[in-house]
Amino acid sequence: MSNSFPTNTSLSELHLTGIPGLQHLHLWISIPFCIMYLVTLVGNCTLLCVIKADPSLHLPMFLFLSMLAVIDLVMSTSITPKMLGIFWFHSTTISLGACLTQMYFVHAFSAMESGVLVAMAFDRYVAICHPLRYLSVLTGPIVVVIGLATLLRAVVCMTPITSQIRHLPLCGPAIVDHSYCEHMAVLRLSCEDAAFISTYTLSISTCVVSFDSLLIAVSYALILRAVLSLSSPQACRKALGTCSSHLCIMALYYIPGLLSVYMERHHQELPPHIQVLLADLYLLIPPAFNPLIYGIRTKQIRDGARRVISRRRPMAGGIGSGLQGPRLGLMKTKAIP
Repeated sequence: MSNSFPTNTSLSELHLTGIPGLQHLHLWISIPFCIMYLVTLVGNCTLLCVIKADPSLHLPMFLFLSMLAVIDLVMSTSITPKMLGIFWFHSTTISLGACLTQMYFVHAFSAMESGVLVAMAFDRYVAICHPLRYLSVLTGPIVVVIGLATLLRAVVCMTPITSQIRHLPLCGPAIVDHSYCEHMAVLRLSCEDAAFISTYTLSISTCVVSFDSLLIAVSYALILRAVLSLSSPQACRKALGTCSSHLCIMALYYIPGLLSVYMERHHQELPPHIQVLLADLYLLIPPAFNPLIYGIRTKQIRDGARRVISRRRPMAGGIGSGLQGPRLGLMKTKAIP
């Protein structure tokens, strides 16, 4: 397999193999990957446009959702175009600088997505358990602080990973057995013992996911306790429906992510194509499903999209005044979608 790629002892550039052992199926594999990427682009861009255009959606819940959409767009775009280039045009070459940049984006934005999921769980906790205090607790400045804290944590935790690999001597052949620059796959090119970097990456990933998962679990446990005490069965079903969809997408994000990290560390235990496919789907599925689960299933988003569409039609007079009704309704229910 390695003979089909040039060796490069200086390692100014690397060569991605795609999905090891399944190169003959690259064209077929590219179809669902391309569809997921298109859904990611269309879904998240639509979500951002609707939230921006409708003033009634300028609430903390939807601001966090906007952050998630931007993160998903950046994370997916950082790997998918190159991946499709490998599948369609056999464009396996990537410069070392581009490889490290791609690696940094994957790590940093994965950590940011985890932080935003925690923020969204806290948002749901306040909205359901303390509805009268919702807008006083999650003010605009607080939302900004949460967003900046999520960004800062990602930078502080993930920058050392890329920095250490940048200063690590790498040996040829410059072949990365992966469809993107996954850090463990790149570390296997090291001329020196990279155990410290590997352990650091595993520890940081485990700590971030464990800490965030614990906060999310506590938030939803408190939500569940509050929901079960509701006297209205309809309100109970509504809240449970919202929380269940959120929990599904969180499980879809965290479980494959941890499996991917640990399987890359102990790569001898599974066929390479299983590891690579799992790592790919971990980065491709959540960005495609997030706008569908958080957007289409959220009534306020659907109503906002209808208002935006109707506002652009001729003879759509009076739409501006009609926004106050939905906005007041949101303020009363405190955004339980």
